[in-house]
Amino acid sequence: MMKYKLLGRSGLKVSELCLGTMGFGTENGWGTDKALSQKIFDTYVNAGGNFLDTANFYTRGTSEVFLGEFIAPTRDKYVVATKYSLYENRDHVNASGNSRKNMMATVEASLKRMKTDYIDLLYLHIWDNLTPVDEILRGMEDLVSQGKVSYLGISDTPAWVVSKANTLAELWGWNQFIGLQVEYSLVQRTVERELIPMAEHYNMTVLPWAPLAGGALSGKYLRGDKGRIKETSNRLNERSTNIAREVVAIADELGVDASHVALKWLMQQNVSCIPIVGATKVEQVQENLKCVDLALNPQHMQRLDKVSAYDPGFPAAFFEEDAVKKNLFGGFYDKIEHRKFL
Repeated sequence: MMKYKLLGRSGLKVSELCLGTMGFGTENGWGTDKALSQKIFDTYVNAGGNFLDTANFYTRGTSEVFLGEFIAPTRDKYVVATKYSLYENRDHVNASGNSRKNMMATVEASLKRMKTDYIDLLYLHIWDNLTPVDEILRGMEDLVSQGKVSYLGISDTPAWVVSKANTLAELWGWNQFIGLQVEYSLVQRTVERELIPMAEHYNMTVLPWAPLAGGALSGKYLRGDKGRIKETSNRLNERSTNIAREVVAIADELGVDASHVALKWLMQQNVSCIPIVGATKVEQVQENLKCVDLALNPQHMQRLDKVSAYDPGFPAAFFEEDAVKKNLFGGFYDKIEHRKFL
């Protein structure tokens, strides 16, 4: 059975794994029909899960429809997260993006599809690089005031935008973003340059999508099962292959599935981290849920960190240069207690 975490700087209690429902529905040529979606949902819920992730765009709205039906008997038991930004329809130019107009229209449509009065967590889905931050914040604040949304999150957005938004929200006494959804895995660690430290600073929970790198970290590509992935994908390059091999090696040593190791590495990061796990088979859910009982020791973490090392870029790499440390600390770097003041 899963344990629960507080979501960001809130009192909202959510399970330590979030169920991604992007595959609920078959409109995109893959995914699960209603009956199988229900079984996947039930498997997750029966293990203590209460945190569900969807979006207006997923399977052309079917994901929200299915999810709404599944939670209806005991709606208040669940924490439902959905998103706005991707197009609601293609009839007019304002039916997509981050604008207040699209926000309001999308939320109303999501509420109708899920047949619920409120959304627990509303994400901005993808930054459009057009809409002013204050317009987004004011619109979201109105939705919270109306009781249609309880908490706010943001996804796939530059760190400086999120930082500005949370600073303004704090200044104005508005609701801040408490959840940050990004692509994060042993294969994709570049978010550690700016986004992860920012989330730690603002006490935001990080919710990684593609935590298994599209299956690469389950070891299936090593077994020759390429599925729908393109041969040019960076999930098949030499670095990703080496990472997958090390994940599998540690899994074999521990007698567990490779996916358990990859998910637990995320869950043991310094920042609060709740992976979003999707599935198109009941067996996948059952396997992923087992990761909650695993603990990676410091040596395992070090091995995984080493094989997945990435170029931190400027200024992070600059700060680690010996000459910089010498000049900045006068030769006392190793004699000073290093802790963050956030």
